[in-house]
Amino acid sequence: MIEIKKPAMAGTLESSDCQVTVEEGEGTIEFSLDSTVINQYGNQIRKVAYDTLKNLDVKNVKLAIVDKGALDCTIRARIEAAVYRSAEQTENLPWGGAIRS
Repeated sequence: MIEIKKPAMAGTLESSDCQVTVEEGEGTIEFSLDSTVINQYGNQIRKVAYDTLKNLDVKNVKLAIVDKGALDCTIRARIEAAVYRSAEQTENLPWGGAIRS
């Protein structure tokens, strides 16, 4: 299980990207989403976020996503980067390996 140690961020607010922020939770997953396409893709973004956290074995996190139309693969990558930064894991990163869905 990956432990969130400090607040961390990944991504930008540019078009077709998303900004992901993680910080230590209160024993659960707290998720907030602000998206320009929430009406069309909100459920899919939530699914990608929860699936990515599950695959990373993160269970105690506050996850906030500000989405500007990012593809699923971008959302996954931003969540991965923020989680690994937060956990201060900088070596032996399993990019695309342990978290493939």
